[in-house]
Amino acid sequence: MLNDLYNPDVLNCLANLSNDEVFTPPHIANKMLDLLPKELWRNKEAKFLDPFCKSGVFLREIAKRLLKGLENEIPDLQERVNHIMQHQIYGIGITELTALLSRRSLYCAKNTQSEHSVTHIFNNENGNIAFDNIPHTWDKNGKCEYCGVSDSILGDDKRKDLEVHAYQFIHNENPFEDMQFDVIIGNPPYQLNVGVEKKNFAIAIYQKFIEQAIKMKPHYLCMIVPSRWFAGGRGLDSFREQMLNDRRLKEIHDYPNASEVFPGVEIKGGVNYFLWQSDYKGDCLIKTYEENKCVSEMKRPLKEKNTDIFIRINRAIPILRKIRAFNEDSFNKNISVQTPFGLLSSFKSYKKTSFENSIKVFGNKFIGYVKEEQIKKNKQWIKDHKILIPKAIGSGNSKTDWLKPIYAEPNSCCTQTYLIIGPFATKKRCKNVMSYINTKFFHFCLTLIKNTQDAMRGVYEFVPQQNFDEEWTDEKLYKKYGLTEEEIAFIESMIRPME
Repeated sequence: MLNDLYNPDVLNCLANLSNDEVFTPPHIANKMLDLLPKELWRNKEAKFLDPFCKSGVFLREIAKRLLKGLENEIPDLQERVNHIMQHQIYGIGITELTALLSRRSLYCAKNTQSEHSVTHIFNNENGNIAFDNIPHTWDKNGKCEYCGVSDSILGDDKRKDLEVHAYQFIHNENPFEDMQFDVIIGNPPYQLNVGVEKKNFAIAIYQKFIEQAIKMKPHYLCMIVPSRWFAGGRGLDSFREQMLNDRRLKEIHDYPNASEVFPGVEIKGGVNYFLWQSDYKGDCLIKTYEENKCVSEMKRPLKEKNTDIFIRINRAIPILRKIRAFNEDSFNKNISVQTPFGLLSSFKSYKKTSFENSIKVFGNKFIGYVKEEQIKKNKQWIKDHKILIPKAIGSGNSKTDWLKPIYAEPNSCCTQTYLIIGPFATKKRCKNVMSYINTKFFHFCLTLIKNTQDAMRGVYEFVPQQNFDEEWTDEKLYKKYGLTEEEIAFIESMIRPME
């Protein structure tokens, strides 16, 4: 009978429209819906909202569950369909196209007045799936006061007859703002090009949808979003603090490899879906998935003591607690900020061969020579021994990434491509530091924060400082921190072998 209401499933075949708009496969939508109490599907008063409809998959799967759950309450099929569509399921398209697609998925017709629509209860063509092409609201600096985009990128004169991505839900144009929903669920846009620094500069935007959804005071909130907010992400600091201090966050289902959720889509740092419950207050259930299987499960606080990030690896928690019990300084105190000598990564004003009084410069895929007056900052470091590490490493996957330090002798500097560790008085001390960097223990501590390519000094926060009068090996470090054989095996399994 349900097959009469829904066409063959084409939503599994949809590719992503762009990096901003990634469609959710039906099986993932159903995993998210499985987090909700079963009694919701038998409640004819329950209301559901997807405020960022793309394919309509969430609305469609909700309808299927309600159709089954309300069989006894509303035995007549058409009466049941009419009730569900009119009084229980609502959506907002993020573009005109996705609104049409969502209506097609839910009502089996993009126009509810069509003969093909499963319901004719509405006196309008759109049913309960809204979309209005609204403008951005520009402030005196030419930025949208709601999303931060520049009018030079998405201004009316730049995007005539094109989507301007002024999403209703976060632009104070929510058509369902005064309604009370039991469930808000979906997959919001992830980023938006705001035209800062360079034309293709994008910032995270999904946090704005989460914040707006919480303001609507639903009983349950369930969204799938990038996992960068766990430990980093430009502009996400206040959002992360808000989320990690919110004890209503009941479950997080974490996929470090996003392609397991969105095949063919690269989202560095992975993705997660979460359940937020308004009347819950407690620790959070953390589940981690690899190859679409749950490989780890733990109920714990979102924040470890004296941390301001979320550590996504459950089995790392007892190891980290052992390390932090030593109360050692962080290794990141040895590491410079970005652009240590004031030379950008694009720097090209160097000679290929040395000359009198020249200074060696390490750059992106080159080693050259410059005059001292070309160096803008930290000239006092030129004469010292130091170590260079790249400010971007791999993809954030500890099983494939490996940090390769470079010894930089006196009379040398580097471009923005690298950060400086040091400086140090002797080459021997540099070699001892490099021996530490070349351990799996070091890389394990690094990966507790680093979940993307970025490797600025903040990601080294959980790497403990050592005595660099001596060399270091994994065996010495494991013994020092009293790690068990099981903990050592876990570290060894997490980290790529050194080549």
